[in-house]
Amino acid sequence: MVDPVKISPQYEEEEADVKDDVKEPVTVTERRSGTERRLLQDQSALGFFREHPKAGWIMALVVIALLVGSVFIWRYYSVRESTDDAQIDGHINPISPRVSGTVVRVLHDDNELVQAGTLLVEMDPRDYEVAVDRARADLANMQASSTAANVGVPLIQTTSSSQLLAADANVKATEREIESARARLIESQSNYAKVAADLKRMEMLIARDEISHQQYDATVAAYNSAKANVDAASAGVSAAESRAAQAHAQAEAARTVPDQLKVTRARAGAASAEVQRTVSALAQAELNLKYTRIYAPVTGVLSKRNVEPGQVLQAGQPVFSIVDVEDIWTTVNFKETQLKNMQVGQKAKIKVDAYGREYNGTVESIGAATGARFSLLPPENATGNYVKVVQRIPVRIRFDKGQDPNHQLRPGMSVETTVLTQ
Repeated sequence: MVDPVKISPQYEEEEADVKDDVKEPVTVTERRSGTERRLLQDQSALGFFREHPKAGWIMALVVIALLVGSVFIWRYYSVRESTDDAQIDGHINPISPRVSGTVVRVLHDDNELVQAGTLLVEMDPRDYEVAVDRARADLANMQASSTAANVGVPLIQTTSSSQLLAADANVKATEREIESARARLIESQSNYAKVAADLKRMEMLIARDEISHQQYDATVAAYNSAKANVDAASAGVSAAESRAAQAHAQAEAARTVPDQLKVTRARAGAASAEVQRTVSALAQAELNLKYTRIYAPVTGVLSKRNVEPGQVLQAGQPVFSIVDVEDIWTTVNFKETQLKNMQVGQKAKIKVDAYGREYNGTVESIGAATGARFSLLPPENATGNYVKVVQRIPVRIRFDKGQDPNHQLRPGMSVETTVLTQ
């Protein structure tokens, strides 16, 4: 008779599970046979490890390797932030004429790589050449007028000073003439008074026939002469006073020399200003002539050609767009939860979908606001229908130099970007 086998609680639970699964009743003998089989399996497993002691160490090493690999993978991904919401960006420079004109030649087409300073479009320059010649003629005319005005300043100053000195001298001379004329008038008046008295005495004497008629006639003649001398002396005084008044007027006119000199200098200054104006007009005309030739402002690839020979262009009308392929970067829209450890200057890996190649980059700047805030219709959370959405903030990552010598990268290409945050 078989001795009863002591069953462990573990096996009792397993037997209970077996009871639940088995619909038909199981006998005690069957239960014991199952328990014995499991005991034999456990003993065989223990026997395997006893026969192969290295197997236990191998399994331990495998477990340790899995733990170390898990830690390594966790540390690897914990210092990296990745997203595929990114694209290449760059400057797209519109090219427009600065003057109006008729197109003569178009030297390049779309998708051509051109260097900065390359001639792209040439317009008819003849109208602007005529404007330059006219501006040069105006400048020559104004320079001549300015020279004459400036030369007249010292000439007028010298002439006016001489006139002022002459006028002062003339005033003094006329004043002396007045004094002399007045002295002659006084002298003639004295002679006249003496002769008039002599004539009265002669009239009394001739009435008494005490003198001859000859003496009387001589006295009358002397009287008339003295009277004429008085009249002449009086007229001389009036004439001298008139000349003095004229000399004073000339002197007053000469004393306006400083004001006249200021006017002359002002005219000279105005002429010089006109020269500067015509110089500026000439410079503008020469610039307009240069603007008839349109050059590439930067090195890049031409796009969106909108010009043909014979077309009349207006100032500011777009003719080309040029993509600056030497100044490109990546705009990456990271979730706000990914920016915790992100800083300017950290290194990044940029995988371009078009080429399947990775490029190196550096975080250049982090956006000042979320993309939603800059949208045309930003969300308004105060309306009552607030739903929290993880926002994205644009981060600019600059490509390291020297990785794109053939200029294969283009703005708008999709990329996957990973930033090393440590």
